[in-house]
Amino acid sequence: VQLVESGGGSVQPGGSLTVSCEASGFVFENYIMGWVRQTPGGEREGVAAIGASSHYANSVKGRFTISRDNDKSALYLQLNNLKPEDTAIHYCVKQGGYWDFVDWGQGTQVTVS
Repeated sequence: VQLVESGGGSVQPGGSLTVSCEASGFVFENYIMGWVRQTPGGEREGVAAIGASSHYANSVKGRFTISRDNDKSALYLQLNNLKPEDTAIHYCVKQGGYWDFVDWGQGTQVTVS
């Protein structure tokens, strides 16, 4: 399994970013996929997950949108109306079930300041 994130960066509060994940080594369409973030303080939070339906943490609901392209084995997270508390490393995660984190990418940094 290989999960490679891209698209992080630095933005001002209220700004937007899209982070992407390219997956390989498994049948992408058969798995629930998601994003998990780790704050500078070390806290981890499941941000969003997508299988037959999409699920979001309350902290990002209405601001973030998860999507996937099974033909490209790609996962995306659109981050809108970013806040300083969204600053974190965002990891692409293959899941065994919703919020059951099995395999992780290396992460991409999102900084809001």
